[in-house]
Amino acid sequence: MYKYLFFTLLLFGSNPIFSQNKDQIIGKWLNATGEAHIQIYATSGKYFGKIAWMKTPNDPDGKPRLDKNNPDNNLMKNPILGLVILKNFVYNDDIWQGGSIYDPKTGKTYSCKISLQGSDKLNVRGFVGFSMLGRTESWTRIK
Repeated sequence: MYKYLFFTLLLFGSNPIFSQNKDQIIGKWLNATGEAHIQIYATSGKYFGKIAWMKTPNDPDGKPRLDKNNPDNNLMKNPILGLVILKNFVYNDDIWQGGSIYDPKTGKTYSCKISLQGSDKLNVRGFVGFSMLGRTESWTRIK
């Protein structure tokens, strides 16, 4: 009897621990080039990331850098600072997947998956088609 009670408590008692893992990516991250901070947040069970800081937010004329490479003409006039570049990630088995990453330097959007390495390193893999055909960047948590 006590054995069953122990296993039941262990099963249900550990459930909140597992549900907290999915939110470990929430916070600010320095991208691989050191040019931007990405603020990752959750909305309606999905994860998103926006550019929260840029090393050079303004062009040489002192005006905000715009998303001039965006393939959508209506979005080309939006500032890059504040731009949502990570969209619609879902947590599954220690990987955030099913989302996309937008590169404002090229105007291209890629499929993407994200994984944590320790608590302060984020591996962000952008790819086309198959995950093997892509590139991984490591981002560092900003404390």
